This record gives sequence, C-alpha cells and structure tokens, in this order.
Amino acid sequence: MTVTEEVRQVSGVQDVAVELATGLLTVTSDASLDPALIKGAVEEAGYQLAVS
Repeated sequence: MTVTEEVRQVSGVQDVAVELATGLLTVTSDASLDPALIKGAVEEAGYQLAVS
C-alpha cells in the first residue's frame, strides 16, 4: 500500500496529501490524532516519518 492508503486507514483521518518533491505529508482530521498511529502507518508503507 502507499503512504496515502495506509494513513487514510487511521481512525479520524479525513484527508491525506503527499508532496513527493518535498516529502511533505499533510494529514487533516476531525479530531486530535495520536502521532504514533500516523508514524506506524507511514512505516507500514515502507517510509520513515520526521515530525515537525
């Protein structure tokens, strides 16, 4: 699965945008999200997440 597909599976996620040129991942949610869940989804897709 892609990063977008994996992150969309996290409960509460409304939208996911990935900017391939910069590696920026933007997640929109309807409530506060646990960053560990997003990190886990990104890693499941085979990538690493650096939170800023």
